[in-house]
Amino acid sequence: MAGDPGLNSMTNAEQLRDLAPQMRELRDRVLAEIGKVVVGMSEVTHQFLIALLAGGHVLLEGVPGVAKTTLSKTFARVLGTQYQRLQFTPDLLPSDVTGTYVLDRKQNEFVLRKGPIFCQVLLADEINRAPAKTQSALLEAMQENQVTIEGTTLPLPQPFMVLATQNPIEHEGVYRLPEAQLDRFLLRVTMGYPQRYDELAMLRLHSHPLMEVEQLFTAEQILDIQWQVAHVHGEDVLLEYIIDLAEASRNHPDLSLGASPRAALCLLRCARARALLDGRHYFTHEDVQAVAPSVLGHRLIVRPEAEVEGKQSLDVVRELLNTVPVLEMGPRKLRR
Repeated sequence: MAGDPGLNSMTNAEQLRDLAPQMRELRDRVLAEIGKVVVGMSEVTHQFLIALLAGGHVLLEGVPGVAKTTLSKTFARVLGTQYQRLQFTPDLLPSDVTGTYVLDRKQNEFVLRKGPIFCQVLLADEINRAPAKTQSALLEAMQENQVTIEGTTLPLPQPFMVLATQNPIEHEGVYRLPEAQLDRFLLRVTMGYPQRYDELAMLRLHSHPLMEVEQLFTAEQILDIQWQVAHVHGEDVLLEYIIDLAEASRNHPDLSLGASPRAALCLLRCARARALLDGRHYFTHEDVQAVAPSVLGHRLIVRPEAEVEGKQSLDVVRELLNTVPVLEMGPRKLRR
């Protein structure tokens, strides 16, 4: 019966077992398609896919010229979703992001002129070149999937994903993103310079006209997969492990701000998404450990005295992964 929760959960499990092997094949196809345009970015693309399946946003950090924008644009093409690019500048206004009401002289009434945020994939290029007031225009959209313009709340198309690029804070003309906005990004991914052989392959690739990438998704497929991610199985002991990591960060002597409950939820979502992309209907400790640097790195604040000594948040994450014990798998209850 449709109203029987036991039968519904069994159906979900069966659907997930059928979907999991297909997701691994789809992941490999996405990596191959993007490799037609951007070389050596398989790991970054993999993290994009994790964020997509987990229903989150990505902050892509790196020096200018390492193909952050090209990768984001190509990824959006592979998804087959409505795409917009917004270049953030110091004079950009919040209304330039969300839109505003303008007077239509023909109809003699105010009509809504939607901003570029009304899309399914928004490339927010060099987001930290805009001041905090403009950056904050993204907060409601990223958290609630909606935008409020002059008192009117409007839903955004689904799925909705922000791919934001930013230059390192040491560069001129950039603003530090506030902690509240950093927390809205599910993952922070760092792009460095390519390896020598990757850069050589890039030069060879761009010596000829680039191939067109194939669309591999539809919006409906993405929404269905996102719904399935929530059903990826994990033992209670894995939930305990995530909590232990969060608690250890809150008590770490080098941190002034540890992982929040939202960060723990993000770890869980990303671990499930990674497992599904690997063709599994269950996640493990390895999935949690693999996504922890990208999930936690931008959410932890290092104490000034530790920062002076050269310690960074990613160093603390590695310490946590090395020191927090991995509990044995098996039937048990959460510790109280």
